[in-house]
Amino acid sequence: MAAPRGFAPASIENTMNHVPHILVVDDDSDIRQMLADYLQRNGLRVSQADGGRAMRALMDTHAVDLVVLDVMMPGEDGLSLCRNLRAGKHRAVPVVLLTARDDETDRIIGLEMGADDYVTKPFSSRELLARINAVIRRTQMLPPNLQVSEAGRQLAFGEWRLDTTARHLLDAQDTAYPLSGAEFRLLRVFLDHANRVLSRDQLLSLTQGRDAELFDRSIDLLVSRVRQRLGDDAREPTYIKTVRSEGYVFSVPVQLLGPEE
Repeated sequence: MAAPRGFAPASIENTMNHVPHILVVDDDSDIRQMLADYLQRNGLRVSQADGGRAMRALMDTHAVDLVVLDVMMPGEDGLSLCRNLRAGKHRAVPVVLLTARDDETDRIIGLEMGADDYVTKPFSSRELLARINAVIRRTQMLPPNLQVSEAGRQLAFGEWRLDTTARHLLDAQDTAYPLSGAEFRLLRVFLDHANRVLSRDQLLSLTQGRDAELFDRSIDLLVSRVRQRLGDDAREPTYIKTVRSEGYVFSVPVQLLGPEE
């Protein structure tokens, strides 16, 4: 069957060892090819798409581990594509945005739309590779002191449960509320460190694998989004409390549930 127009499929992987499959979405063919060549030389599978239609066509027929998405594209831009990914069946696939230099608006909106990380242009391919690997590691990583097995896949706190397999919230009526990858990881970090004050630098390092930049608001935005998911009042929060000049603390006990609970 011919490949959908606008993308180049990755080569067949070695089925014995899973090689992460990266989808690069950019309308500039030279940038796409440059990134694809570099990522492939560093052991990743890479497919390319020149826009939203090609991206959706590939993701409907191929398993993708992470999407590298350029913000500035004609027609349906990267921010719209990121928002639509988070609202659809591929909501769990991590997204790294490529944004214009020093454009804080793009970065903030991108994180609000559910992006997992961003790299500002001009960037080095080496930096992008490091960010990709860090996001994939975080996506696959379980926190150390709440290892979830087949015997217990849910974490209970307050009126909520977190399904760590499906990566969504469950309320008392078992209604599921989907989370973006960034929201899920931030909530997992809070649950893993309940009743411990975590600084913004610590949260950024644990969730995004990088140090905070001056005036970096990404963690505050993520905290705000997770509070909204939990129905938490930012002025008098029940779950995530602000500790002045220090950071945040998750102030509700956490329980690992077994299969019968």
